[in-house]
Amino acid sequence: MDKKIVISALKKNAMLVVLVLVYLFFMVLTGGGIFKPSSFNALITQNAYVYILGCGMLMCMLTGGNIDLSCGAFVCLLGALGGVMMVIKELNTGLSIVLMLLIAIVYGCGLGFLIAYVNVPPWIATLAGYLAFRGLGTSILRNNSVTGSIAPFPRSFLDIFSGTLFKSAEGTINIPCLIAGIAAAAIVVLSVFWTRSSRLKKGYEADTVGAAAAKAGIGAAAILLVMIKLSLAGGIPVVLLWVAGVVLIYSFITSRTTIGRHFYVVGGNMEAARLSGVNTRRIMFIAYLNMAILTAISAMTVLSRFTAANADAGKNFEMDAISACVVGGVSASGGAGSILGMVIGATLIGVINLGMFQISLDANYQKVVKGFVLLAAVVFDILSKKRDT
Repeated sequence: MDKKIVISALKKNAMLVVLVLVYLFFMVLTGGGIFKPSSFNALITQNAYVYILGCGMLMCMLTGGNIDLSCGAFVCLLGALGGVMMVIKELNTGLSIVLMLLIAIVYGCGLGFLIAYVNVPPWIATLAGYLAFRGLGTSILRNNSVTGSIAPFPRSFLDIFSGTLFKSAEGTINIPCLIAGIAAAAIVVLSVFWTRSSRLKKGYEADTVGAAAAKAGIGAAAILLVMIKLSLAGGIPVVLLWVAGVVLIYSFITSRTTIGRHFYVVGGNMEAARLSGVNTRRIMFIAYLNMAILTAISAMTVLSRFTAANADAGKNFEMDAISACVVGGVSASGGAGSILGMVIGATLIGVINLGMFQISLDANYQKVVKGFVLLAAVVFDILSKKRDT
């Protein structure tokens, strides 16, 4: 095989290689503990919010490296409001969910308007929410609970965002789970080759047969491994369905729709995009409205996981989402990045968190490690661009 092709492939999939190496590293340190079925379950349930928020953060970053600093604090506020509605006021679960989404839409519209039409810098507009929402959420919690925490949430709410699908005893093979894994793996293989065929018909550059087979094989193998482990862990976490749904929807939007391409064009050169007829203000507005809606969904998954609303909910969530995007290859200056890259970045962050927890590394040192990982990803991105030019 041509050496240049191998080097190019390694460069394009550098973070995937890093993910595998980091996982093997923690395999050794934990004595195989991170490879247990329970660890796979924990990786998904504990990091679901990163994948969901990461999709929204990616859309913001594509517009020119913009970010949302308020999403973590907004999770806290929505949790407090959800607790008051469902636990204190005992409102219907469906109505409460709709109201939480409406609150998110109102906030998203307001934030999007300030950024897109009033030209308030995104980091300033969202910093205001970062400072205000946690204080407001904490105040609501303290005014409605002696302990500062509202619980328990109704079962009807928890069943929507948590729990296990095809639940079975741990340690036994869950057949429905395996069937779902095989079906998902088959879809990935068909999708890869269908995409290659479609690009060739349109005259676009496409992967070679070998490259497409490798991509399909790796994707199918990863899905089967995860589903086998989940089958031994007792079934499929419901939150995985939410994560998969959000990831697939945004993968489709960014790769196969006109509005998705507009996000990349705006991030590449906003003035050129405007002159070519792209409504750049609308794109910025949609980016932050979209982020607010995904934050609401993320807040609901977090509430259902802990079955309670508290002041610490959403702490540092914005940093985790930004880290997942940057580590996954989303350009800090905008215009480049993919949902798949973000997923790899989020998984890498999750593996590092889980591995450090299992080896009982001090929490302060965990922050140091994550900081260096983020810095290394940005440096790699900059150096790669310099080599390309």
